Amino acid sequence: MTRFQPKFMIRLYRIIYSIGLYAYALAVIVASLFSNKAKKLVEGMIDTFRILHAEIKPEDRVAWFHAASLGEFEQGRPLMERLRKEHPEYKILLTFFSPSGYEVRKDYHGADVVCYLPFDTPAYVLTFLRLAHPEIGIFIKYEFWSNYLLSAHKRGVKLYSVSSIFRPGQRFFRWWGTMIPLRQFDHLFVQNEQSKQLLQAHGVNNVTVVGDTRLDRVIAIKNAAAPLPVVEQFVAGSPCFIAGSSWGPDEEIYIPYFAQHRDWKLIIAPHVISAVHLKSIDHLLEASGLKAVRYTEVESGRVRVTDEQVMIVDCFGKLSSIYRYGMIALIGGGFGVGIHNVPEAAVYGIPVVFGPKNKKFQEAQALLRQGGAFEYIDAPSFAAIMDKLITDHPRLETAGKKAGAYINANAGAADKCFEYIFNK
Repeated sequence: MTRFQPKFMIRLYRIIYSIGLYAYALAVIVASLFSNKAKKLVEGMIDTFRILHAEIKPEDRVAWFHAASLGEFEQGRPLMERLRKEHPEYKILLTFFSPSGYEVRKDYHGADVVCYLPFDTPAYVLTFLRLAHPEIGIFIKYEFWSNYLLSAHKRGVKLYSVSSIFRPGQRFFRWWGTMIPLRQFDHLFVQNEQSKQLLQAHGVNNVTVVGDTRLDRVIAIKNAAAPLPVVEQFVAGSPCFIAGSSWGPDEEIYIPYFAQHRDWKLIIAPHVISAVHLKSIDHLLEASGLKAVRYTEVESGRVRVTDEQVMIVDCFGKLSSIYRYGMIALIGGGFGVGIHNVPEAAVYGIPVVFGPKNKKFQEAQALLRQGGAFEYIDAPSFAAIMDKLITDHPRLETAGKKAGAYINANAGAADKCFEYIFNK
């Protein structure tokens, strides 16, 4: 009886899991009647099989990368770009689950095929794997779709998890959880020693600590960043504070502060660029007596920079280059689901500040310990941090050096993963 228990457990797990997936898929389909985001997801998944049938031939050798959204895409990008350069014999398939990832990167030229990943139901999984027939599957960070992993492993696909982080509270390690999905991986490349120890304590030993591949990506972005004349004209040698991926709760704190510090320039790059959010920022600025100019208006020549203290970046794709003009950066999201991309700013050797929802972000925690980052919880704590930094230049410079040094010292994860997966 014991000899057949693992197979029985896998079958039972797949049945229960698949029932839950069908319920989830149905909920998304219903939501698509009312939500444009859900509609794009459903329509994109339907189109996936047509794309695969047209773009992937039976003789193709396929390396499959899956990212939930944009953040995970950036973590996988160094591997895809090196694979394209060193092993052109592979056709690169990139899948997304979120419209916020796919819609932005559907024309990414570093992959041969870009599409949505259909729901993790048995029928969709079998059709996807039959059409894509990958040799290698690389799942980035938090993507652990059980039916895909089980079916791909059964078909002999080499499976890898890259830049993953594991914590005791995750579903795998709770009393009702299971390690079955994680045991399908040929190897897991994790970000820290705690993740490795946790996995090994649960019987998963094919684990290597390499760090976060995103650090390699932000260094590459920094090295390739082009000057931005619009920002240079606006900053004009003044000290500048960059509010990156900014949300409303952050804006309510930092905007009034800079109304009292007119010698500083303020650049606001909202996480959500919508008419509603931009109008909210305008109201906060007006209430604080601050004048602002829009990035796109200056870039197009419709307006000229005069004596404005604030620039609002009302377009995407500029933030990673804009950080180079800052002396201090704020990373938004700390009062919502969690902070955004800390390394993207820290790589420029400037201190970063962010709200309290930062505990699940390894780089943020490391920078806090090393003195390259600072946490604020409200307006008074933000003011206290800023007052110390802007009145003590050696303190400001030291914090920035610590931030930059951390990024450079922990780079190299992408190379370690690539060598193991493709050159071993």
